[in-house]
Amino acid sequence: MFTTANFLQYTQWSGIATLVFAAITVLAFILKWGIRYRLVGTTGFMLVLTSGLFALSIVPLSRTVIPGAAKYTLVYDNGSTQAVIATSPQITPTQLEATLRQAVSNLFSSGRSGTRQEDKLTVRARTIIHPEPGTSVPVYLGEAKRSLVSRENSLVTVEIYTDKFAQLPKPNA
Repeated sequence: MFTTANFLQYTQWSGIATLVFAAITVLAFILKWGIRYRLVGTTGFMLVLTSGLFALSIVPLSRTVIPGAAKYTLVYDNGSTQAVIATSPQITPTQLEATLRQAVSNLFSSGRSGTRQEDKLTVRARTIIHPEPGTSVPVYLGEAKRSLVSRENSLVTVEIYTDKFAQLPKPNA
């Protein structure tokens, strides 16, 4: 996986190429070459490409990995203060806690906007059980909350609904 340092290096090379294309474009207008307008498009494209690479060089691309976390799928996200993840019905409470901590860390973004009433990101975990054929019931197993104000020193509170684990099917041995 590429790191931000890789993208910074690619930004530098792309910036140099953009300057070269810009110089050739100016030269093409001075000498009235037939491809001068194509060079304007090429220079514009290189400018957009360089800007995109620069943006990728300042934004961290890594995800948090917490030992013991299970796989999850993001099933709902309002882009602001609430998200829901789906987990396996065979998840244990300790795995769920690690999974919620990982999800709330990965879903944090400075672009999320809270309100005065709700300035926390809430991630709820749910699974689907089938009590009888043809019937599916969502069961919420827990939730995690963290501040939307700061990435560092943010206290994550995790609440596990232990009574809901009794509804889950027992694993077959």
